[in-house]
Amino acid sequence: MPHHHEMNEVEKTARRRLQERGVTIQDIADLVYFLQEKYHPGLDMTECIHNVERVIAKREVQNAILTGVELDVLAEQKKLTEPLQSILETDESLYGVDEILSFAIVNIYGSIGFTNYGYIDKEKPGILGKLNDKSTGECHTFLDDIVGAIAAAASSRLAHSARNAE
Repeated sequence: MPHHHEMNEVEKTARRRLQERGVTIQDIADLVYFLQEKYHPGLDMTECIHNVERVIAKREVQNAILTGVELDVLAEQKKLTEPLQSILETDESLYGVDEILSFAIVNIYGSIGFTNYGYIDKEKPGILGKLNDKSTGECHTFLDDIVGAIAAAASSRLAHSARNAE
């Protein structure tokens, strides 16, 4: 029987924000699958989903989602002051604060997550490609890194629990 934790307001809001920005738990689980399938033959999607759920249950992850999405939305609405407005709108590569926020998530399950994070950040599979599509007029400077970080953390969690099961 899977353990169902009681969801507080912060977690509910963080999950809602993801959904409003076009990201589902399944989208993130797909990234976990992408990262882990070659190491875990017969990997089950429900296992990927479970690990994403456990990562999102962590308060520091919820805080990162709320903070990142808020800044993305404000950038979209052109409500930030310059030069921050332009930096976020163009997702300037030297900005780096979006990645720092994500490292807090990646770090939760140890350094194994960094390799995974770097890899999907470069490859941009699935939802990450969509979030990076500049033609939509939407700004996901923070969210794409956060989603990649959640997937990387969930992958690390999955890898750890697989190793412990052996």
